[in-house]
This record gives sequence, C-alpha cells and structure tokens, in this order.
Amino acid sequence: MENNLKLLVELLTKLNKTISTMESCTGGSLVNAITNVEGSSEVLKFSAITYSNDFKIKMGVNKNIIDKYSVYSIETAMEMSKNISKFTNSNYGVGITGKLNRVDKNNLYGEDNKVFISIYDKDLDKFYNFDIVVKKSNRKENKEEVINLIVEKLLKIMYNNYGD
Repeated sequence: MENNLKLLVELLTKLNKTISTMESCTGGSLVNAITNVEGSSEVLKFSAITYSNDFKIKMGVNKNIIDKYSVYSIETAMEMSKNISKFTNSNYGVGITGKLNRVDKNNLYGEDNKVFISIYDKDLDKFYNFDIVVKKSNRKENKEEVINLIVEKLLKIMYNNYGD
C-alpha cells in the first residue's frame, strides 16, 4: 500500500490536483495514510471524520438522503464526496460510510460489514461509486482493506482520465 500511496501523492502533485475526504467508518484512516507520504501537504486540503449523522448533515449531506436511503448507502457516500469537494474546492472528494464489525443501534438499516465509497471528480462532475464487504475479524484490518481499495481506484481513475 505504501508504494500506491506514494504514487497517488506524486500523481496528484504532477496533475496539480487536490483531494479532501469525509470519512465515517474508517475514522480518518484514509487521510492518515495520505499524510504519511512526504509531500501530501501539497495535495491534501481537508478531511472530516463524520461519525454521527448530525455532523454529516452539518458538512452538507442532505438529511432527506439519509432518511430515505439510510446513512449506510451509496447515496449518502455520494453526498459526502461531493460536499467535501465543494466545501474545500478540491478536485477530488472521497466519501466513505458503512459498518465495520458492529451493529449501530442509532442506524438499524444497512448491511453489516458493508462499506460504501464514492469518489467525486469535480472537474468532470462525475462520481465513481463502489462498495466492499469486509470480512476480517478486526476493524483495523478491515479499514486497511478499504483504504487499499480506495487508493487503487483513485489511481485507476486518474490514469484513465488524465494519463500518465
């Protein structure tokens, strides 16, 4: 994963692009991984950890989306990715929501151990959405699996849209 993270920061820098994240179940793991790379301060604008519905809403997620689809949905992840991009004027926004190794008594809907991810490309006004069902026995390993997938997807998106 370290090599891919380094490639991500290098590619963002080369393309003069920025990124911001709104993370829920990963608790800042993506932004932490990015900031472990030298030069990340040139491409990372902001990150929000929005564990609660209230703070997702305060960061721009439409309450009606949460009410209609649940906080654990691709629709909520899309709201997260686009709103964090808009809030920070970043080229890329990443929204992550889901359940990792627990039942949420405040949000009873949604499949356990399923994580919804949305990457928003502001320049193309395009969403890249995917989900993953994690199966590791602990949260740390599940977070690592999610972060690895996001970094791989970001690299693929950037290479496909902007070349090498």
